[in-house]
Amino acid sequence: MQRDDSQRKLAMTNLSSDGKPTLKTIAHLSGLAVPTVSRALSDAPDIGADTKKLIRKIADEIGYVPNRAGVRLRTGRTNVISLVMSTEHDLMSHTARLIASVAGGLRHTPFHLIVTPFFPDQDPMDPVRYIVETGSADAVILNQIQPNDPRVAYLMERNFPFATHGRTIWSGKHPYYDFDNKAFGVIAVQQLAARGRKNIFVIAPPGSQNYAQHIIAGVRESGQANGVEVKIADGITSDTPSAEAVEHVRKALKDQPKIDAIVTASTSSAMAAVAAIEQHGAQVGQEVDVFSKEAMPFLKLFRADILTIAEQVNSAGDFLARAAIQAIRRPEDPPMQELEVPSQDAG
Repeated sequence: MQRDDSQRKLAMTNLSSDGKPTLKTIAHLSGLAVPTVSRALSDAPDIGADTKKLIRKIADEIGYVPNRAGVRLRTGRTNVISLVMSTEHDLMSHTARLIASVAGGLRHTPFHLIVTPFFPDQDPMDPVRYIVETGSADAVILNQIQPNDPRVAYLMERNFPFATHGRTIWSGKHPYYDFDNKAFGVIAVQQLAARGRKNIFVIAPPGSQNYAQHIIAGVRESGQANGVEVKIADGITSDTPSAEAVEHVRKALKDQPKIDAIVTASTSSAMAAVAAIEQHGAQVGQEVDVFSKEAMPFLKLFRADILTIAEQVNSAGDFLARAAIQAIRRPEDPPMQELEVPSQDAG
């Protein structure tokens, strides 16, 4: 039970040499032993949820911040998880929300999030090697996953904890959260076919990324099943800069006047498709449909007739945070894995 104000004031005299609250301060305020306080702040499984809640509440109230150097000396851990991301990733769809949701998943745990960027002209292996070789984090979270991702192979070889936003060919062996992009492709074509569309133009993700292959497999399978012609855009992807994408789609509409629907894999490419359709003199939802997935409910505000399926990036980030923590603490357990199945109904 938490002590009264006089005891609180007395406990606050038990500070470190630089005047900061210590584990002993929290122990005095909570009436618990210092080892119990330490284990509660470390989220130890043998400490009850109510005790952890009390300890964290006191720690927040008095402004307790663990000494990171001391934690590392005692446990060998940094209490840091690094989210490794490209600087060119699309901020309108996944990146900002993924960062926020991973951070939210680490809230009320002893772990802190850092974002480690890599640049378009840089080897994506560089930040991963740096983290592993310097021990600057206890685990990493990766996205933009390739089927034979060398980063994943490297981390598995070194038994370094990690989780991926997306699947590799080794997904049975490591933690991941993924959106079922093949199902998205199937649903997109099914629903467009139900609207009478016969010629669908697909702006897929970059071919090096695993989810591009899943989307392409889904739209092709569904196109064949529904008697719909499906053409994959050649020369642009869902990550192509908007101005370039607009010009490419506008030319495709001019050269292939039978196109009556466009499937995209990102918010920015959906907006580019809309701009191209309107420059072509057509109207979204009338002559040409646009069907896209999105991480934030934005596209309907941009054009009400865009067809969308939501990808729950908030759920992804929270899951990946927990999966990374499990990989750190209980590497012998089966890896946490989740495949998000999209809704059958487009918004």
